Amino acid sequence: MAKLKVAGTWSGAIEVELDDWTVPMLRAEVARRSGLSPGSINLICGGKVLKDDAGGGGGAAAAKLSELGVRGNAKILSTRVCADQGKSLQEEAMAEDERSRRLARVKAAATALAKRHADGSLPLEDFNIELEDQSGKKVNMGSETDQRAVMMGLMLHSNAKQLIRRQKYEDALEVLAMGEESFSLCNPQFIEMVDNVPILQIDMVWCYFMLRDISSLSVAGIRLQKAREGIERAHGKDYSRVRLLQGGRYPEIALHLRLELLEGVVAYHSGHLDKSQKALTSAQEKFFKLQVPDESLSLVMSMGFKERDARRAIRMTNQDVGSAVDFLIEEKAKRLQKREEDMKRRQEIEEQKSYGVTPMKKPVDLQRLDELVSIGFEKALAAEALRRNENDTQKALDDLTNPETNAAIQNDIESRKRKRQLKSDEAAIKQLVAMGFERWRVIEAVSGGRTVEQAMQQLLVQPQSLPNQPENANPATSTPATTSASSINNEDSGSTNNIDEVGDTSAHAGMDDRDVEMEEVLADELAQADAFSDYDIEVTKEGEAIEEYLSLLASAGGSSSESRPR
Repeated sequence: MAKLKVAGTWSGAIEVELDDWTVPMLRAEVARRSGLSPGSINLICGGKVLKDDAGGGGGAAAAKLSELGVRGNAKILSTRVCADQGKSLQEEAMAEDERSRRLARVKAAATALAKRHADGSLPLEDFNIELEDQSGKKVNMGSETDQRAVMMGLMLHSNAKQLIRRQKYEDALEVLAMGEESFSLCNPQFIEMVDNVPILQIDMVWCYFMLRDISSLSVAGIRLQKAREGIERAHGKDYSRVRLLQGGRYPEIALHLRLELLEGVVAYHSGHLDKSQKALTSAQEKFFKLQVPDESLSLVMSMGFKERDARRAIRMTNQDVGSAVDFLIEEKAKRLQKREEDMKRRQEIEEQKSYGVTPMKKPVDLQRLDELVSIGFEKALAAEALRRNENDTQKALDDLTNPETNAAIQNDIESRKRKRQLKSDEAAIKQLVAMGFERWRVIEAVSGGRTVEQAMQQLLVQPQSLPNQPENANPATSTPATTSASSINNEDSGSTNNIDEVGDTSAHAGMDDRDVEMEEVLADELAQADAFSDYDIEVTKEGEAIEEYLSLLASAGGSSSESRPR
């Protein structure tokens, strides 16, 4: 079950099955809770009015919410429908405003993520975003500006691809333009060696085509020319470089098919019919190459692979079933290895968070920490020395070998442990008091570093009695344990804050302004992608377009022949 956040005619959360619920079902539920009829409200999500049918036609089946791109925790705006045209225009304006806000959120979240993960700061999340090449090796670009620009461009491009899959081409174009701007900030020498920007150019022209935007023909031609030049630089004129990188496989065929189709379309509308015929014929040849025989598909699927994975593998290995199976086995091994590496990295991030951040808000360098531990220093002590000295190993070593500094570091570590214990105890006390236990009994049960579960067990078996106090004391007013705990907490509050300012991982500037929901969407989209995602194109629409334009060319050729004098 997924939750949708509704506002407007009714405000609250609705639990739905995204793969089962349709727009009419959601409208009926919102109308019921609003006390209105279903026909009197409109639903808006992501800047688009949700329609009852999938294709806009009266005979089309009702689309599932998941097919319309509605995700868990999505925000739904419910508005009342009025008879007059002014209300309809107002709703369109509201939808456009919502769309603009969403696009602004996408850009802001991508900017924030790229900034945090490019400058070496300790991630606020339990994951780390790193640049990798197609073989999965980490790419270090040297310049923080370049790292940030490429990360942001990749995140925006990935988000745009999701929008293209959901057929939201106008939104995708805007996000692609943001991604293009981000890539333009990177060192051109690096950008020329990768195919991300040429693929982005192709995706932009594909959106023009799907929107039937003939007015963009001139700019489409320029973009396709840049894309072809970039692809040839990155892949090699005869695809030799990509073939070498991919171990003799053919992942690029679908991408080149789309490029040639678009070149043929632009040439046709520009009046260059011969050029269009050549490009479309070449695209059609590639389309036929990508058709997977049912026998090959069944054979690979019989070995336990899913249809989508099997189809992709057969396409990328030029219909060689043996190579396709080898490819699938390799990919499975890579996914397992990646999962293990991600788990290890999450553990490292949690360890780094436990040490706090340096004065410049950087995490403790675990490699340098291991070097100090290997020569005999206690781990927590070495970590604190590195944290204080901005990961400068020599300065940390100087502090560790100086008896006075070493003792001071140890005192600080112990002080911080006590303060963390106090915070933990206060949280446990608050939780147990909320369950109905007397505060003075809770404080006694929690003392000694007991967990909430251990303290609760003691409270349940311990007979209720008044706290130790003088015989003439008033039980109703005497609470020495509570006063003691409060005074300790107040006494240490100032120094705790000082430690947080220097070493606590929560002291990241701008943390309160994070758009966690949108950041998680972008991170999830990146996590779902792999080295072949940019080439993994379902070419059904391309095949239909090739047939359409070859027919137009045939008609144009026939008309030309008939008008020719005999």
